[in-house]
Amino acid sequence: YLFVIFSYIFFNFKMALSSVVALGTNIICNKIPGLAPRQRALCQSRPDAIIVIGEGAQLGIDECQHQFRFGRWNCSALGERTVFGQELRVGSREAAFTYAITAAGVAHAVTAACSRGNLSQCGCDRKKQGYHDREEGWKWGGCSADVKYGVEFSRRFVDAREVKKNARRLMNLHNNEAGRKILEERMKLECKCHGVSGSCTTRTCWVTLPKFREVGHTLKERYGEAVQVEPVRASRLRQPSFLRLKEARGYQKPSDTELVYLERSPNYCEEDAATGSTGTRGRLCNGTSAQAGSCDVMCCGRGHDAHDYTRAWQCNCKFHWCCFVECNTCSEKSQVFTCK
Repeated sequence: YLFVIFSYIFFNFKMALSSVVALGTNIICNKIPGLAPRQRALCQSRPDAIIVIGEGAQLGIDECQHQFRFGRWNCSALGERTVFGQELRVGSREAAFTYAITAAGVAHAVTAACSRGNLSQCGCDRKKQGYHDREEGWKWGGCSADVKYGVEFSRRFVDAREVKKNARRLMNLHNNEAGRKILEERMKLECKCHGVSGSCTTRTCWVTLPKFREVGHTLKERYGEAVQVEPVRASRLRQPSFLRLKEARGYQKPSDTELVYLERSPNYCEEDAATGSTGTRGRLCNGTSAQAGSCDVMCCGRGHDAHDYTRAWQCNCKFHWCCFVECNTCSEKSQVFTCK
């Protein structure tokens, strides 16, 4: 359901920034469906940040669709108001990935906006002052990305949705935090020498954000290694208090950067409103490969259809004096495959 909110923010706020001032923050924030009370309060107090949050969520959606573009589940429904509410009903590996990539995307976008000076109340990392390495003479300089601020802002907004005290809340919060921690781990230190004629009289270092594609690759690896967990309930209240690895001896907890899930994933072959699966009928597949995205895997044994296309375009164009252009017509035949 988070993606419903985030998608709404991105597509409506970014296109109508001026209306925030014109209509007032109360009206704008009240139009966003499904905000928790703390999220609505944050929206009203920081309308500039709520736009960046929407951009960060869209960053997560885009990366999710890239990482799973060859899979039966390809994130295509994320952000769609009519479908997404059902997309995350199952506490699966896919749900784990979407929560992690969204939390990381929001933290990344907020941190970047702070560095660019696009947000009030934040900027460059003020702790990066003085010497980075006194012995070698490296000083902090430039604008170091304040990822701590971005992570904390993501935590305040994204985690505020999780109000129900159940196992799914623990799962979502864990995956949110895992996504943010992986972003922090991928931060980069850059250093550069400055001086006349190649000398190194001044040495400065600063911290930069990684490309979000790197975060996506790391989270996709964590998705493949995700661990199944189960809740441990408090003896008195019978409410889930923490998660432990399923079928493990004792009370072994997952590590901070592991993605965790409660339920096995559906196969995503058929459309199923109960699990949020959109199925694979009509999906493009690779008819000449046995790897990811192949028709054998994508179509779940139903077979596939072949479609022949001819693409034509103007080519070998020449300019004649004076004054016209003469072109040949080139064409290319191609074949695409779709799942039955």
